[in-house]
Amino acid sequence: MNAMKGSRTAKVFAGIALISASAIVIAGCSSTPNAEPSEGGEKPAVDLTLKLGSLLPATGSLAFLGAPMEAGVQLAVNEINEADAGVTIDLTTADEGDLDNKAYETSITNLQNEGITAMVGAASSSVTKLILDGNAGAGILTVSPSNTSPDFSGINPLYFRTAPSDNLQGEVLGNQIAEDGHKTLGIIYQNDPYGTGLFEAIKSTFEGTGGEVVADASFNQGDGQFNAQVSEIAAAKPDAVAVVSYDQFATIAPLLGNAGVDTGSLYLVDGNLKDWGTDVSVNLEGSKGTRAGAELPQDFLDQLNEVWTADGNDPIDAVTYSAEAYDAVILMALSALAAGSVEGADMAEQMGTVSGGGDEGEKCTTYAECADIINGGGTADYDGLSGEITFDENNDPKGAAIGVYEFGADNTTTRLK
Repeated sequence: MNAMKGSRTAKVFAGIALISASAIVIAGCSSTPNAEPSEGGEKPAVDLTLKLGSLLPATGSLAFLGAPMEAGVQLAVNEINEADAGVTIDLTTADEGDLDNKAYETSITNLQNEGITAMVGAASSSVTKLILDGNAGAGILTVSPSNTSPDFSGINPLYFRTAPSDNLQGEVLGNQIAEDGHKTLGIIYQNDPYGTGLFEAIKSTFEGTGGEVVADASFNQGDGQFNAQVSEIAAAKPDAVAVVSYDQFATIAPLLGNAGVDTGSLYLVDGNLKDWGTDVSVNLEGSKGTRAGAELPQDFLDQLNEVWTADGNDPIDAVTYSAEAYDAVILMALSALAAGSVEGADMAEQMGTVSGGGDEGEKCTTYAECADIINGGGTADYDGLSGEITFDENNDPKGAAIGVYEFGADNTTTRLK
């Protein structure tokens, strides 16, 4: 898989790198006090510098998802800084890694030492569980574009996510499996908050339709052998098999095929759904999968690749959670502008409002458009590329879209709905 290749890996992820061109200009300032509306209703201009951290995977089992998310972050930062509408982003990026290489341990310390007050990440629910208390204790607003574990609903006032809970994705996938006519199901899943959350949601939904989960088998992150799990599933002869994993799917799928499982009746999830092409040595035609997010416009995809390849990286071969990462940055910048502050707690108080949670905002779809509303004394309601977002009382996005995809003969996907 192509993940974080080229000069950007060396320049950005070999430790910590400052990549905002505005860093020199803003080195001596942080923010002005909260601005009060004038008698005419317009807020005085503010000049805020938001020190934003990004903790996303360049290495480890989720590395192939790091590139689209990092590109989404950088694209949003570029647009915010170019708008010159009251907030300048000073971005510092770091490698999340995974539970095996533990890159996040050094990275989160370095990010906190840089003085960040807001952070995009982590990508993995397991990593977020390990770093969230420290971030909250430091007053850092943490927004993940891809944490889907149900455990995170309402976990901390300084934590938000732009991806929906696994409860929703599991429901969509479980219903899709039943809709496709399968009566029995086997599930292989990774034993962590992400994997167990999705496993439980898929199982309960599928069984609620009258289907039967005839076998399930788990594995731990870092495992390299999956023969025992595959043998257990294959022995039960299910109509279909759901695989809840990250890049381990590339190893698991051929094993399932060799064990006699129909690799055209596999069901994937957001952690492993991508255009696998020749990276998987079996034919996946007919298999399906789910991924959060609305269908993305081509101009956004083109801009992502333009940002990513500008540093010599290979084109992005997966777009999972790119829009959610982009929206996370836009929302944090808007919350800072609305609060007149770059302190984590102040921004957190405005996150619900700028996402439309107050129901009184004016709809807008770009940072510049929303910033004009806020600077004019109004309330912005940002609808993003990932959907309407609108954070609920648990800081989860309401009404998120879940797409269903199908693999063709070339092991690439087409969105069905």
